[in-house]
Amino acid sequence: MPKQVISLTDSKIKAFLREVKSNNPNGLKTDIRLSDGAGLNLLIRKNGSIIWRFDYTRPVTKKRNTMSIGSYPEISLAKAREYRDQFRALLAEGKDPQAEKQGIEEKERLKQQATFKSVAELYKSKQRLAEATVIRNERIFEKLYRDLGNMPISEIKPRDLAKVIEKDENKGYIESAMRIRSKASQVFRFAVKMGLCERDIAQDLAGTITQREKKHYSALTDPFDFARLLFDIDSYESQLVHVKFALQLAPLVFVRIGELRSAKWSDIDFENATWCYTPSKTASKTGLDHIVPLSKQAIAILKEAYNFTNNSDYVFPSRSDKHRPISDMSINMALRRMGYSKEDMTGHGFRAIARTLLDEVLEFPLDIIEQQLAHQVRDMHGRAYNRTKHLDKRRKMMQRWADYCDELKAQFAASKNINFKEKKPH
Repeated sequence: MPKQVISLTDSKIKAFLREVKSNNPNGLKTDIRLSDGAGLNLLIRKNGSIIWRFDYTRPVTKKRNTMSIGSYPEISLAKAREYRDQFRALLAEGKDPQAEKQGIEEKERLKQQATFKSVAELYKSKQRLAEATVIRNERIFEKLYRDLGNMPISEIKPRDLAKVIEKDENKGYIESAMRIRSKASQVFRFAVKMGLCERDIAQDLAGTITQREKKHYSALTDPFDFARLLFDIDSYESQLVHVKFALQLAPLVFVRIGELRSAKWSDIDFENATWCYTPSKTASKTGLDHIVPLSKQAIAILKEAYNFTNNSDYVFPSRSDKHRPISDMSINMALRRMGYSKEDMTGHGFRAIARTLLDEVLEFPLDIIEQQLAHQVRDMHGRAYNRTKHLDKRRKMMQRWADYCDELKAQFAASKNINFKEKKPH
């Protein structure tokens, strides 16, 4: 291979390439190498490519080796000389520059493969936590995965994480927002330890979450979060069988929890698929009888619950005394055992969820929704709530709502590769 040693400059390289092209209109018959000295060469190949190469002697084996630096003019003469000087510095330390370069490239490749989700899953696999804590943490990680899961963890910026936090912060879910930042911080610190990112960017957001006055009962009004809750309820295992039945029925009827736990069999009309009762005036704000059209799903739950009633007047009798209903704390305590904090969800939250999703997702008229919530609604003439008003429309709404709940559970199961049809009721 012809080799020409010249003091290279950008202008000399360009002039030489023009001369080569002019003298060889049909292309080169052999490669030409221009040497800049100290191992740096510019190789002009007969196939038309032009590349920088570095020739050196391996420190251990003392064998000659050549490594590619990159193409010209993408890599300029000045940049090629920088690489040469770096390689010579490594050689002076007894290191093989090609092995070092491959190691750096491999580390960068691993960083690109190391997504936030893959690192978080590895981190979680090394933890030993109580089951309730794992369930609670999983909901936080799922929120992180939705926006950050597929991003290389080394490329995530503080603003990326802030957007995830703000989704809960803006809803007033302050505890949840804080836990999102905390869990992300744990993953980033683990990644730093593994050499997969440089620092914990969650620290940049410390102290930035704004505390807000809580005005409403906690509720998971995001469809994905609600789907997870529905699925968790069906999967909930408890010795208090009536509490589970109450939990399953609560989202389908979305009455006040005090009214749900005090439900009596004498108020259930299986033939007409209705539940009619008189709530307290304080609870309902109307004091009028309330009719709840029962969906097919609700009827199925009630029929199953009847098998465990033990001749009690109550649909959900206390385990210790069949003449009393389950306690007023039963639903909330079950939610806590499932890993839902009071910031995440309360029994009363089923009403807020139904009102939000029936309006915003299923687009039912607000007056129909409000009537089903037993809120005081007046017509255009100022007449107050009528318990039978729009009952047919409400019945259709309640069935559509129950079907929608099933659809959410099926979608959630599919996202987790779980066969929803195999999920058996209690």
